[in-house]
Amino acid sequence: MNGSVLLSILGILVSLGLLVVLIMRGINIYVVALLCSSIVALTGGINLYDGLKESYMGGFVGFFKANFLIFLTGTIMGKAYEITNGAKAIAKMIINKFGPSMALISIPLACGIISYGGVSVFVASFAVFPIALEVFRQAGYPRRFIPAALTFGCSTWAMVAPGAPQIHNAVPASALGTDLMAGTVNGFISILFILILGCIILIKVVNKAKAKGEAFIAKSIDVFHDDAQYPSGLTALIPLLITIFVINMKIDGKTLVPLEFGVFLGSLIVILLLNKYQDNSKIFYNLGEACKQSVVSISNTCAVVGFGAVVKASAAFPVIIDAMLGIPGPPLAGVAIGTTVIAGICGSASGGLGIAAPLLGPSYLALGVPAASIHRVMTISSAALDSLPHNGYIVTVTNGLCNESHKDAYGLVFWLTVVVPAVASVLAVILFSLFPNWP
Repeated sequence: MNGSVLLSILGILVSLGLLVVLIMRGINIYVVALLCSSIVALTGGINLYDGLKESYMGGFVGFFKANFLIFLTGTIMGKAYEITNGAKAIAKMIINKFGPSMALISIPLACGIISYGGVSVFVASFAVFPIALEVFRQAGYPRRFIPAALTFGCSTWAMVAPGAPQIHNAVPASALGTDLMAGTVNGFISILFILILGCIILIKVVNKAKAKGEAFIAKSIDVFHDDAQYPSGLTALIPLLITIFVINMKIDGKTLVPLEFGVFLGSLIVILLLNKYQDNSKIFYNLGEACKQSVVSISNTCAVVGFGAVVKASAAFPVIIDAMLGIPGPPLAGVAIGTTVIAGICGSASGGLGIAAPLLGPSYLALGVPAASIHRVMTISSAALDSLPHNGYIVTVTNGLCNESHKDAYGLVFWLTVVVPAVASVLAVILFSLFPNWP
């Protein structure tokens, strides 16, 4: 290994460490991404101007072009369910069906079902939180565990399940030429494992704390009376079911409609079906807000993906890929490790996939690994280290929504959103290695 490659590797390692530290300190993602990309370029044998103008912006714009409509329609869907109280209606229906005694299962289920239908994890969390607050109070569960129940339901099993109209499913599909149901059987087995193991851990930890005398202690900001009018939970569920059906339905081997069209169709059905529960005078205002939110959301991800494009152009990249391909064990182990490490560094599953799918995917396809196996292993493994403390969603739900500190709440969040998906990633690698041809 020559000196230029060693310098490039050192530059990548330094920039990755800086990326994590600065993001955790709350520095703007664009500043961080451009700074770290510059370090990679200067140490990786890339002209700085070309590195930023061609590599960085090429990755940025490429991801934006490929995925903006997915972000946009998903945000519109979330906004529609927010302003009509449709998401809350579904959550209330599921949680009421299970009752307070089964709250620790019903809350993650409610979050997961809403997320699986295409509603963003942020909207799902904000919709379920007031209901979870009431249920935790009735059951006497310590309030500090609400973030774990919400994040486990929204950002693990449902987010990466086969057929889900989420960006985490769409990015590998676009890079690998697969569909949303790629790796169906092994994928659903792995997802069911996450749900069962996570619920067992959640129930044991919360009940143990309660048995030691911890109780629900309300905060001054808590509100327990919601007089809003809600639609029927079953009615609110219809658009999600239609969306999942149309985007996964195939005729002569081809999907019935593109993902973006299917999610937008679901959004229109929400607005029409639940029309009486919204303020029609604000439809265009709400649509504009959804558009602005989608631009901010995808641009944040693009900023990190652009960094990955500079890494790809560096002198060290071929050496790094060779090292990944040389990891002992089944080839899919390298897929899982590479994806989850990149997602952890980015603090984002979608950002990690945006880098890993185009960088690692072609190399493993060249080894003869089935595209469906790569797709599903990448998707599941992206949901592990992405939930480290600097993850934007984790910070928003824990500190902003639930008003809990990381010190009090993150311990269980870590077990449910990092450890459990990591173990499921191992299971997925084993299943897809043993049974690569299962549908």
